[in-house]
Amino acid sequence: MGFGGSWDRNPISARDRRAAEAALEAALSVGISCFDHADIYTHGKSEEVFGQILGTRPDLRRQIRIQTKCGIRLADGDRVKNYDLSAAHILQSVEGSLQRLGVEVIDVLLLHRPDPLLDPHEIAEAWRRIVRDGKALRLGVSNMSAAQMRWLTATTDQPLVANQVEMSLAKRDWLEAGSCFNSDQGTSSSEWAGTIEYCRSEGIELQAWGALAQGRYVRAQAADPATSLLVRELADKYEASCEAILLAWLMRHPAAIRPVIGSLNPERIIGCAQAVRIRLDRQEWYRLYQTARGAELP
Repeated sequence: MGFGGSWDRNPISARDRRAAEAALEAALSVGISCFDHADIYTHGKSEEVFGQILGTRPDLRRQIRIQTKCGIRLADGDRVKNYDLSAAHILQSVEGSLQRLGVEVIDVLLLHRPDPLLDPHEIAEAWRRIVRDGKALRLGVSNMSAAQMRWLTATTDQPLVANQVEMSLAKRDWLEAGSCFNSDQGTSSSEWAGTIEYCRSEGIELQAWGALAQGRYVRAQAADPATSLLVRELADKYEASCEAILLAWLMRHPAAIRPVIGSLNPERIIGCAQAVRIRLDRQEWYRLYQTARGAELP
């Protein structure tokens, strides 16, 4: 998301390019091979700078998976921010992403946000054209509920491969929907009902954006001192970074959640990769959960 520098129309600077290259090298060094983009990230500069790097390293394309998203239109002049999953916009977005990335095919295309005005038949037609022309291989979604995914697949007759949603130790409504069912503590999570279970039963990969909780538990002045202290305690025990503990907590869930790392900091990226060697035990997992929620489970 941060590739390309600032969220404005300024051109990509040499500093932006160096930062992107350093982050990419750090990711590759620890075995990260999937790179998540969106046509709106830094107003298209995220894809563009990534494409510039690929242009100088054509061998890299065979080693990685490129995923990008479409469907959000940022405010521009008299246009308000809106979601657009019309066939015309999807096709236009795919063309733009291919050009900026400098590739012939997108491995996974995600529909970024549910559009209240979407027509699933339009999406189906757009996807048929994209597949016919060899411009994307697989289709997924982002920020969609079980009901929305079920409705979409029934019309498009296209299995979804991923759903990217916000999930972290701080953003727990996806978890509360199940663990606090039939309890007053879980009423605010009713919109998640069945989403995790649907993804698991249909083989839809759950990708967690915001997985590091925007630094909530690792900043010097922590917003949640009790949870931050516990995270540091576990990091010391496992001789790992605090970021790795946060990701290990997500990855301990049997839904095989795949965290999306938003950082451009090479040291932080390398620290995140330590999560793959950590398996929190049941008590550690529940201690983190209960401390972060600030109340005993019902």
